[in-house]
Formats: sequence, structure tokens, C-alpha cells
Amino acid sequence: MEGRFQLYTGNGKGKTTAAIGLAVRAACSGMKVYIGQFMKGQDYSELVLSEHFPETITIEQYGTPKLLCKGEKPTAEDTAAARNGLLKLKKAMLSGRYDMIIADELNVTVYLGLLDKETVLEVLKKRPDNVELVVTGRYAPDSFIDLADLVTEMREVKHYYETENLPARRGIEN
Repeated sequence: MEGRFQLYTGNGKGKTTAAIGLAVRAACSGMKVYIGQFMKGQDYSELVLSEHFPETITIEQYGTPKLLCKGEKPTAEDTAAARNGLLKLKKAMLSGRYDMIIADELNVTVYLGLLDKETVLEVLKKRPDNVELVVTGRYAPDSFIDLADLVTEMREVKHYYETENLPARRGIEN
């Protein structure tokens, strides 16, 4: 199979959810999937994917337990976790073990300055032809959009977080 580079961006909900859904679809067809979650070190429902798909899905987090929000200055620990994550993601992508690589929240990691855009772009360009690469996160740089084969922008029209002040719900948003 010839792989492609898919990019999910925008301010609407569903970027990670779309990537996780694609991972499950791939795993159900026997593909091996590696998911690297940048900026995430918290408990998310999808962390048990490896238990449900032990032979096909590997998931790792490259973040600290504290959620980094827009406007906050990243700590040295946040930056080190992101750099280590990029190395792990690159190693997984080039290992020949995986058919699909998902770099969850990579766009935001670059936007917040935890990783250098050019360094990340060089890693993305090394994608082997047979690997499907999926990158998620708000604020995708133009250079990532230009490189991608498929770009989907999630646009928020209405969200209950804003209209009802409803926090993230287990199994739905986290």
C-alpha cells in the first residue's frame, strides 16, 4: 500500500477523534499503528487502545501531567518531553514496524514553540512511501499544509463548552 500524509486541523472538535477512529479502522484491517500524543500526559480514554488491540496499536504520550494551554509559557520539562517525543515518533516512523503513524497535537506543539517548525518538517518529509502519516492539532503551519496529501479543517460552529460551560466528558472529549 502506498501511504499518504493526512492533516487534521482547525478550531473545531474532532481532530484527535478522527485520528483515533482511523487508527481503529486500520487496526481492524490488520495494520500496525503507532500513536504519539504530543503535549498530553493526562489520562485519556484512548490510552487503553493497546489493551484492546495489543498486536496492532501502540500509544505513547509525550507530555507532562499538566495541560499546557494557549498563552502559557512552556517549561523546560514541556520542551524536553516534546523533543523526546519527536525522536520517538521519527524512530517509529522509520522502523518499518508500523503502517500508520499518528502525531496527535503536533501542530499545537509547534505553534506553542515546544518544537521548531523546520525540524518537524524535516521529520515529516522522511515519511516512508508505505507509511500513512496523520498529524493533528490546531494552528497547522502552512508548510505542513503544503506537504500534506489530505487536509481537513474542523470548524467550530457551536460547542456546548461555550454555550453550556460544560467541561470535558469522559469517553467523549477525554
